[in-house]
Amino acid sequence: MRFRHPVIGGLLLALLVGPALAQITILDTAQDRVNGAPGTQSPAPAAVPETPVAPAPPPPCGTQNMTIARMSWPSASLLAEIHARLLSQEFGCEARVVPGDLAATASSMGSTGQPAVAPEMWVTRIADVWNGAIQTQMLRSAAPTFAEATTEGWFIPAYMQGAFSGTASAAALQPLLSTQTSETPVRFISCPLDWACSVINRNLIKAYGLTDLLQVVEPANRFEMDTLIAEAVSRHENFFFYYWQPNAVLAQLDFRPLDMGGYDEEAMKCLALLSCAAPKPSAFPAEMIVVAVSEWVFAEAPAVASYLQRATMPVGEMDRLLAQLNEPGATVEDVAARFVARRGDLWRKWTGSAP
Repeated sequence: MRFRHPVIGGLLLALLVGPALAQITILDTAQDRVNGAPGTQSPAPAAVPETPVAPAPPPPCGTQNMTIARMSWPSASLLAEIHARLLSQEFGCEARVVPGDLAATASSMGSTGQPAVAPEMWVTRIADVWNGAIQTQMLRSAAPTFAEATTEGWFIPAYMQGAFSGTASAAALQPLLSTQTSETPVRFISCPLDWACSVINRNLIKAYGLTDLLQVVEPANRFEMDTLIAEAVSRHENFFFYYWQPNAVLAQLDFRPLDMGGYDEEAMKCLALLSCAAPKPSAFPAEMIVVAVSEWVFAEAPAVASYLQRATMPVGEMDRLLAQLNEPGATVEDVAARFVARRGDLWRKWTGSAP
């Protein structure tokens, strides 16, 4: 029978199995470093900072409809089509032309902000409506529509300009006509009898001392008025006439305005009366004709607003456009497209891109 000492037996067992147990312990510890110690949570991976996303730029033409009022008369129709094309071409706007009317358009702009633009707003013709719309702070005047404010006056054909020793003026007519030897009286072609300008013209003729020197002709309508003027030019006749701008006739037949002097408000009040006892000379009053723009355009589309603040058309240029419109087969759209294609020297001043 062999003797087994308990300590020696335990020591032998430890020597035999110890390295294996130690190896397991070491492996387990290494694994714990990877998986985390039992009963603990592995740390979350570090967060990667996100790149901030820049907000989308505002639309260049705002968030509302870029509508342009096309009034019924030719010059306003042309301006609406010209601006629609330039806003699309130069600013990327989805500009849309809509029908317009002076009073209704001003009222709508003052209450709804639409249309966005009215390129030819004759403010003095609708003063009460315009002033009410302005008070709502929903629209404003961006710029004068035309470079010249006075639209009415007396004119002569260009071939008569040499007859004046100095400035061709209404005040110079009396001494000039007093020396004329022709038995045929010089005609003054006025406007139709039922127009207010016919009263003003008759009183002005008295004020300038021309009653016995002129034959006043008052046509029945606008068509007859234009016909009389064209016939007088074709005969190379010396004559004077009343007209207004912008208008194709003045560009087609080459006329010159007479200097009417300064505007006298009190004199004009009397000149407008049938029974003006003591008429005095005065120029016709200036018209307030503006590019009307809804207030939201200034807030949402400042580049467009700046363009409209520069978009003043010379009256002579509009006269030429109206003359083109009178060509056979011409349309408002055709003439507007031709202006955009050919007159960049003018409209680039409006866009701010002129060299």
